[in-house]
Amino acid sequence: MSSLLQQSLRVVTACILVTIFAVPQDLVAQAHLVSPADLERQLLAQSQTRQTNFQVIQRFLSLPAAERALGSLHVNRAKVTSALSSLSDEELARLAARAQKAQADFAAGDINDHDLLIILVASLALILIIVAVRH
Repeated sequence: MSSLLQQSLRVVTACILVTIFAVPQDLVAQAHLVSPADLERQLLAQSQTRQTNFQVIQRFLSLPAAERALGSLHVNRAKVTSALSSLSDEELARLAARAQKAQADFAAGDINDHDLLIILVASLALILIIVAVRH
């Protein structure tokens, strides 16, 4: 009888150990689920942020000084716009922040046309490098 009890105890212990080691720990960590409504709200917020960043850059590119700079560089604005759409959310946000700062500095008179041209050239180079690396 003692050997039957020991054998049963071994089987139970083996089952427990197999269960512990067979279930991946990250599966246990993923046990909490995001509701569809929360997911939809998060996607909508990300989409709106991306659209806002895109509009900030478009406003910057539509400045008369920026248009003159694009013309002097022989860069088509439509190509720049299409390249912008291929940037990631983080890259677009960084570029939008730079564009906002440059636009505010230009409006305040802190930078001149030459400085704006340098900023624009650097931004365009960044966009083209990122797009080229991805393709």
